[in-house]
Amino acid sequence: MPEGHLIHRHAREQHADLAGHVVHASSPQGRFEAQPYDGRLLRSVEAVGKHLLYHFDDAPAVHVHLGMRGLFLRYDDPSAEPRGGTRLRLSSGEVAYDLIAPSRCEPLDAAGVSALFTSLGPDPLRDDACAQEAVRRLTAFRGPVGAAVLDQKVWAGVGNAWRAELLFLTGLHPDTRHLAEPAAARLWEAASSYMALGRDAGQVVSDPAAPDERWVYKREHCRRCGTPVTTWQLASRTAYACPLDQPP
Repeated sequence: MPEGHLIHRHAREQHADLAGHVVHASSPQGRFEAQPYDGRLLRSVEAVGKHLLYHFDDAPAVHVHLGMRGLFLRYDDPSAEPRGGTRLRLSSGEVAYDLIAPSRCEPLDAAGVSALFTSLGPDPLRDDACAQEAVRRLTAFRGPVGAAVLDQKVWAGVGNAWRAELLFLTGLHPDTRHLAEPAAARLWEAASSYMALGRDAGQVVSDPAAPDERWVYKREHCRRCGTPVTTWQLASRTAYACPLDQPP
């Protein structure tokens, strides 16, 4: 499933290409009612956590969650034929985006948008995220920090790859409980800065000097010290940790 850095990247690119334009909306697959959005001004595209919101004039927002299989295709030629299975196509006079196989693509009224935001914790990539609230939610979580950061009600947008790398960068073992405020603040600061690097690069970046490498995620040995990486199941996902750099 795409993590928050990629969703924010999608939002930034599509906002730059489509926002401020009257767009043509269609559903080649026929599984989304696109007519209410066809010929309307798209005001903005924004991301929150792993969710995308498209805000139109005089119409409900469109809420998209890519899930495990969803993806976007971009066409420089908006007259290009859409790929089979396209749930939603949005196009201007210069570019088209096809949304394929999302887990959600649905209209969302103002109350629904508000409920979505209420259901999510602070997003490290949003300018309006409150660091104090992020620390409060993390330290209040009744369970290991490795489960907390995957809980979208605690922090929005962090997935398994970022969990592994951010906890490594801050020296925290995923099974750590009762996290103190300074450690929680340090983890939030790391999430905000490194996920921004990931958004700009289009991939998880946990070492700017070697952006294609990971410290522990899906590695047999820690890239820093060479110690074998330990793995186990935590919050229904595989956890990764270096027992030397992240002592239990």
